[in-house]
Amino acid sequence: MVDNPGLGEQALNKAAEIGLSSQLDEVENLDINIQTDPLKLVQGQVDTVTIEGKGLVMQKDLRMEELEMQMTSVAINPLSVAFGKLELTKPTEASVQVVLTEADINRAFNSEYVRSQLQSLKIHVNGQLRTIEPEHVDFRLPGDGKVALNASIKLVETGENQQVAFSAVPSISANGKTVALENVEYGESEEISPELTKALIDQTSEILNLSNFDLDGISLQVNQLKVEVGKLTLQAEAYVEKIPSA
Repeated sequence: MVDNPGLGEQALNKAAEIGLSSQLDEVENLDINIQTDPLKLVQGQVDTVTIEGKGLVMQKDLRMEELEMQMTSVAINPLSVAFGKLELTKPTEASVQVVLTEADINRAFNSEYVRSQLQSLKIHVNGQLRTIEPEHVDFRLPGDGKVALNASIKLVETGENQQVAFSAVPSISANGKTVALENVEYGESEEISPELTKALIDQTSEILNLSNFDLDGISLQVNQLKVEVGKLTLQAEAYVEKIPSA
């Protein structure tokens, strides 16, 4: 392994950074470090591939505060290196950590995508079928392993505002792909419209759905979900079929 990347490694680093950036809506900082020695590179072997990112915005306006991914013993097509690409000859696995802040999840909740999802719903409020329009959603990570949500929802037909509030404990599904909310504790709004509360609980699970973090050729399976004050950390294994390149 070499501390200073050679020309081949530098070209691969840059190609992978451009390729990965092209799949993201916004990138604050992205650093890809490919390390090996020239002889191994010619033989199609790479010792490590490390990806570190900050402020990465993906589909549905979901922002990651931090992304760390590390692959070891990666097999590549040595001919692809000549074209500045990192073409895998077989899939590999990686360890991944993703950090989401309270602000990141609030951003997703108040995005046009989520607003349009909620506005397409027809739900019963006090026995009447209503169209809803989210005015503001306040998502919080108060600690104790919980998430909390307080939403102001407008009923389009009457112009009336409703408040919906609940807290819950997020947990990972057996397949490591989806997040369910358990031990839901409702605010006073439960009596107003259980359907409205359920719609917001479902939307919370959808925003935290782990397939949102999949990139082209990279899929995640989460092993651990850590909820702290102000941030949520996902520890995952990634199945990597290809590394994005320019």
